[in-house]
Amino acid sequence: MFGRHDPDAALPVDPDVGVPALHVRPSSIAAVALGGLLGTAARYGLGVAFPETAEQWPFTTFAINVAGAFLLGGLLEALARSGQDSGWRLRVRLGVGTGLLGAFTTYSTLAVDTDLLLRANQRWTAICYAFGSLAAGLVATVLGIAASAWMTSRSAEEAT
Repeated sequence: MFGRHDPDAALPVDPDVGVPALHVRPSSIAAVALGGLLGTAARYGLGVAFPETAEQWPFTTFAINVAGAFLLGGLLEALARSGQDSGWRLRVRLGVGTGLLGAFTTYSTLAVDTDLLLRANQRWTAICYAFGSLAAGLVATVLGIAASAWMTSRSAEEAT
């Protein structure tokens, strides 16, 4: 422009230039929001169906977090084995992984429940609950990954 030459005209064009970042794309925001709506409703429903008191082991929150860890491990393993994180896989990861399972699990409630147990002078229960939840979540994640890996490898064997 105005008689100047681009000194880098020979450089390749970046294909990502002009593409909005993932976290600001309306489709990404919608997928996470929809999944979050469903995950929150599911967690709320379980909380209503299986209410807890402040002085007992929070079984509902414990079960929700362990189940969510298992499902998230399995989902992410299945998606990783099925191809690149783009297209439908990206939408499933955002909608189900980040939105639904992110809203379904509730590690903030784990912290609140632990605090309530401590305030009720149930220190041993609080410690077991906090560390037990984290350990069970870790084991559930590994089991979810292993189950998903087993299922996808079995499907691949049957297809050949």
